[in-house]
Amino acid sequence: MIDQLGSAFDYHQQALSLRQARHEVLAANIANADTPNYKARDIDFASELKRATASGAQHAAHQGGLDLARTSSRHIAGEGPAWRGGSAQLLYRIPDQPSLDGNTVDMDRERTQFADNAVRYQAALTILNRRIQGLKNAMQPE
Repeated sequence: MIDQLGSAFDYHQQALSLRQARHEVLAANIANADTPNYKARDIDFASELKRATASGAQHAAHQGGLDLARTSSRHIAGEGPAWRGGSAQLLYRIPDQPSLDGNTVDMDRERTQFADNAVRYQAALTILNRRIQGLKNAMQPE
């Protein structure tokens, strides 16, 4: 039963982790908008999520990951998430209009991507919250 609950939320956990990592990358781009020779970076969210969910399925099948010390064989084994924040492949952005100082940050694009990512992060949280509320309601006796 707990395994099914864990797998039900695994996709959302990985999506939220990727959204948070992308948010940090976009914030770094915005912060370095005036830094000479700074190259704007981004995460291809769709391909990284596909890779994370595929490795999550392999992770569940192999029962690898972060093992915690157990004092009893009846304890549940602890495992870390399949996706870790530093493993996403960062891509360079190709600028629409190159600048003289070598900086490839386009502030309009960065702000748009940042706002889009924030809205999608909030939507994912709302979906996850409603899913949890639905499960809680299903478990409540009438």
